[in-house]
Amino acid sequence: MAGTKGGGRMLALATTLVLGLAACSGGGNASKNNAGGATTSDQGPVKGGTLYVLSNQDFVHLDPTRNWTMRDMGFGTRLLYRTLTTYKAGSAEIVPDLATDLGTPSEGGKVWKFTLKDGVKYEDGTPIKAQDVKYNVERSFSPELPGGPNYAILYLAGGEKYKGPFKGEHLSSIETPDDKTIIFKLKRPVAEFGQTVTLPTFAPVPQAQDKGVDYDSRPFSSGPYKIEKYQRKAELILVRNEHWDPATDEVRKAYPDRIVVKQTVGGGSIDTRLIADQGPDRSAVGYVDVALASLPKVLSNPQVQKRMVSSVDGCTGMLYLNTSRAPFDNPKVRMAVQYAVDKEALQTASGGPQIAEIAGAILPPGLTGGVKRDILGIPPTGDVEKAKSLLTEAGVSGGLKIRLVTSNGGKPGAEALQTALKRVGIDMQIDLVEASAVGGITSDPTKAPDIQIGGWCPDYPSGSTFLPIIFDGRTITENSGGGNNSFFKDKEVMAKIDEINAMTDAEAANKAWLGLEDLIMSKSPAVPYQWAKQNNLFGSNVAGAVGHPIWEGNPDLGVIGLKNPSLSR
Repeated sequence: MAGTKGGGRMLALATTLVLGLAACSGGGNASKNNAGGATTSDQGPVKGGTLYVLSNQDFVHLDPTRNWTMRDMGFGTRLLYRTLTTYKAGSAEIVPDLATDLGTPSEGGKVWKFTLKDGVKYEDGTPIKAQDVKYNVERSFSPELPGGPNYAILYLAGGEKYKGPFKGEHLSSIETPDDKTIIFKLKRPVAEFGQTVTLPTFAPVPQAQDKGVDYDSRPFSSGPYKIEKYQRKAELILVRNEHWDPATDEVRKAYPDRIVVKQTVGGGSIDTRLIADQGPDRSAVGYVDVALASLPKVLSNPQVQKRMVSSVDGCTGMLYLNTSRAPFDNPKVRMAVQYAVDKEALQTASGGPQIAEIAGAILPPGLTGGVKRDILGIPPTGDVEKAKSLLTEAGVSGGLKIRLVTSNGGKPGAEALQTALKRVGIDMQIDLVEASAVGGITSDPTKAPDIQIGGWCPDYPSGSTFLPIIFDGRTITENSGGGNNSFFKDKEVMAKIDEINAMTDAEAANKAWLGLEDLIMSKSPAVPYQWAKQNNLFGSNVAGAVGHPIWEGNPDLGVIGLKNPSLSR
């Protein structure tokens, strides 16, 4: 679901279909498109005032080594801490952040060197040092601090038995020859490591300020704001970090003087208050996406619609076909399903075009430079005759019987799929189970149904956080598919993954991932059917709202501000 862990996480679309895959778009005539596929409000913000953030939930984690939910990553890395590299506002383009550049690779991409900028400081005015970045990366290995991005663990040499820095042990594959230089030595070439270090794992934490698990409640700021008050599950108040120097930061604008996160506002109440647009709520933005039930009230009122920012969220909803057994061990049968699916019906079941866009490719636009690829060119409602022809070529006669497992939340989408497949002679049985049981069934090779509704999100804009996770057969174990819920084992695909992973040129690797996507689509282990949208409302005094394509289309809090600061008091 939106707001849960990115990239290395599968979306629970089998239970919620795609309503949790939300992204953001600014409707009405007062919005404009940008290269990242997001939309922004036109009128520019000015400095000052208090921005209110209305939420119905606490943060999962604010400790940068544990922060691996999309909304919270966007919040933390825009407001509280900086990383070696980061994203431009509303764009998947990577730019330097704490580092002077995007990193210098050597030894064929197995060694990466970064140099810190001059003048970067913590909230107490002390300088940020390379050793602080090293320390936080080391913290990500600590079993005491679970739940964070695991790329350092996957990539860094010699980390197999390392258990973190709390007992005085340090990782030799991270070198800091001086206060400004940090060098990472990797197990294998990683061409896009300059993108990997956008993750909060690569933010600085000074060892003297570390409080272990309690650091979650009071991260020490290297960003434009610091914590004045944090009452868990109630309220977070941020004020300016006066030692943050905008001359060192080309991305964050830090317009508001204060940011107040109210965490006890019920989900429906957030929409009601922002639609009403009264008092301080004129200077507020929703932290969660607009409820489906509220959308008609927004879309029927042009003045309110102008205050909604919306974009594709960076995740792809897919139908996984169980390739480990008949009938989907036959590629022609799998391709027949590609043509049989009615994606328009699935879109309607999800809530319509304002909730999701029809997808024609596995990789979301955030990983393809904003381009919405349509690889097979199948009509949105499917091609029944082509599907029947492929089944005939596969030697299938007399119809097929398959099974899908979902919960009540996924029932509308499952029924839309059932109707579409029936048109070509495929009879799909729908088994309803408790929502909490779906994941355990669909990810287990011994229990998985023939077809399942799922999806995937990247951690950063590289095919390496997407295609290998869900289509590399080597991730499959006796009890789990890993991320590979099609249980797809293909020697040609796996060889291509290894070839791309060995590339030292990130641009060449990104092009190669597109080629691999074409190859995978030709083998059809999964049917991409939609890119969901994130819809966020904001008050009439808010300006600069832009949905970010990496953080599931959630508003980029680094560039948001107020039109008239005095109205927020």
